[in-house]
Amino acid sequence: MLKKSILITLLAMTVIFQGCGDTKKEEVKEANKVLSSNEFVLTSTDNKQYIVKKEADGFVVEGLQGKVVIFDIFATWCPPCRASAIHLTSIQNKFKDNVVVIAITIEENITNEKLQEFKKEYKADYAIVNSKSNRPLINELALALNLGKRFPIPIMALYKDGKLISHYIGEVQEEFVQSDIKRALHL
Repeated sequence: MLKKSILITLLAMTVIFQGCGDTKKEEVKEANKVLSSNEFVLTSTDNKQYIVKKEADGFVVEGLQGKVVIFDIFATWCPPCRASAIHLTSIQNKFKDNVVVIAITIEENITNEKLQEFKKEYKADYAIVNSKSNRPLINELALALNLGKRFPIPIMALYKDGKLISHYIGEVQEEFVQSDIKRALHL
């Protein structure tokens, strides 16, 4: 009887500790997933990399501290997105030392050549990224802006040092964006 009790106890302890071990492994795996989902590596059509990190207050791009970062969520087939390209180029040129425009296409499986054609045709003289991280970052930006899972484009989100300055949905007048940039830069 004692042997049977010891055997049952040992089996129960094995199951308990095995379960805890699996739980611990799952917790570690989940923590790693959370950590990795907070960093997005974007590669532009000219092979420049941008590392975007999601932080409590917003999004930070490595190496761009002190600058206003404009995330432009767009598609090459979208008429308002096409119209916005010339305004974003103007803003990029006017505030070249203090602003970085990063355009993130929603189009999956688009080639860099197609994006280069867009850049040329619509005079989009700023970074356009084409990476596997595009969609996950777009989803995180939409979530942070309370836009839901389905949202119209273009969307512009302006951040400085991880803090949201403003965001726009649809085509917007260049002057409004410039006003928010000046306010963020204290100009």
